[in-house]
Amino acid sequence: NQFCYDLCIGAFGVAVGYPLDTVKVRIQTQRKSIGVWQCIDTTCRNEGVYGFYKGMSMPVTTLSISSSVVFGTYRNVLQVFRQLRCTSADAPSAKIDIFLSGLAGGIAQVSIMSPADIVKVRLQCQTEPYLGSDPKAKPKYRGPVHCLFTIAREEGVLGLYKGASALALRDGPSFATYFLVYYTVCEWLSPDKYVQPGKVVLFAGGLAGMCGWSIGTPMDVIKSRLQTNGMGKKHYRGFFHCIKESVRTEGPGVLFKGLGLNCIRAFPVNMAVFAMYELIIRFLRTES
Repeated sequence: NQFCYDLCIGAFGVAVGYPLDTVKVRIQTQRKSIGVWQCIDTTCRNEGVYGFYKGMSMPVTTLSISSSVVFGTYRNVLQVFRQLRCTSADAPSAKIDIFLSGLAGGIAQVSIMSPADIVKVRLQCQTEPYLGSDPKAKPKYRGPVHCLFTIAREEGVLGLYKGASALALRDGPSFATYFLVYYTVCEWLSPDKYVQPGKVVLFAGGLAGMCGWSIGTPMDVIKSRLQTNGMGKKHYRGFFHCIKESVRTEGPGVLFKGLGLNCIRAFPVNMAVFAMYELIIRFLRTES
């Protein structure tokens, strides 16, 4: 049952924030400066509303699974720490335990998320068929499954894991910060130390999402660039070369491309995610 509930949490979060995620990915992968409103306007004009939802079927299915891995790993590792410290289930967890459990959860889902994420990013960045320059042009990727097999055929199975190192460096610290901030804020704002769905959960979840993305955005930029490296001309030879070239040609600010969008998207998405998470935890407690 917990697995199914975690799937619901992941799918819900994806659906809420996907359009802004598409805009963010397109801004991050451009080697020239492009504004948020310019990107939105161009997408609307050339591709319509559908352009904002390209590749969404992949994260709705697979990111939901990865979300279940994150939350499941987090809960299980936290439980191990409780047992090692011989504390009761009702006792508050140590901050370091929450941080390390979040770190483990973020890293654990990389093996599942990486192939799905590269498919999502490539479909989000596939705009050529809608530009009108060539009426006979056909998209390279006809959908998520076709994209997955095309990458595996042309770039090998390891091609599905392009940017996996950056993804791990993004999600490990990001989820560690995410859970730590959430429970710290809930602890501050809940005098009775018992979190219930409501304003506290909504605010803490939104703030946790913003803090997590503030930590994770630099590696998010590198990840997206490595994942799209090969759609056209290859610009980067690897992880460190991508960082070096990006900073050299566009300045250090390139590592924070999309930070504002990530934070704007993160607040409502994670408000919803943690509200659902707490509801599910309460339901599981009443069931047991």
